[in-house]
Amino acid sequence: MATIVITADQVKKLRDATGAGMMECKAALTEANGNIEDATTILRKRGLAAATKKSGRSTNEGLIGSYIHMGGKIGVLAEVNCESDFVARTEDFQSLAREIAMHIAAASPQYVRREDVPADVLERERGIYRSQVEGQNKPAAVIEKIVEGKLNSFYEQVCLLDQPSIRDPKVTIGQIVQAAIAKLGENISIARFVRFKVGE
Repeated sequence: MATIVITADQVKKLRDATGAGMMECKAALTEANGNIEDATTILRKRGLAAATKKSGRSTNEGLIGSYIHMGGKIGVLAEVNCESDFVARTEDFQSLAREIAMHIAAASPQYVRREDVPADVLERERGIYRSQVEGQNKPAAVIEKIVEGKLNSFYEQVCLLDQPSIRDPKVTIGQIVQAAIAKLGENISIARFVRFKVGE
């Protein structure tokens, strides 16, 4: 079988598209027999796997992303953390913090993540969903499934990381953060945010 020769031009093209290192790009292209599209998929899979590994690392650096909506009626401050001051100063990280603040202004989440929702709020929601399906003669297991489904929809409305992005509803804010972790090579977390609205 003929050996596929990977050119420097192919490596550069893949590197520009993905931001991955030269050796990683070369290895992915070799694995994909020189196909740039397949190599991109390989790198993305590896990047997301690496992002999952990095999610346990501590994030003590970062910056406060801010956004003031036109007319000054809504303002947002969001603390976005990473592992090093070097990454915090990059254009990619700063635009991520800005995008998160802009999203918060538009979508008005109440919590950062699911774990932040107080237990009493969850119980109240569960109670409401159960009462909606009671009396429909459904087995308990089916009722629980329906309640869990409605709870997921609730999370999508109130939790920042579960919300579909205002720019691209096909991806959640959580997925955008994961993609940034894969690209920047450091763990990134959203610590907290505050959203001001005149009159509220």
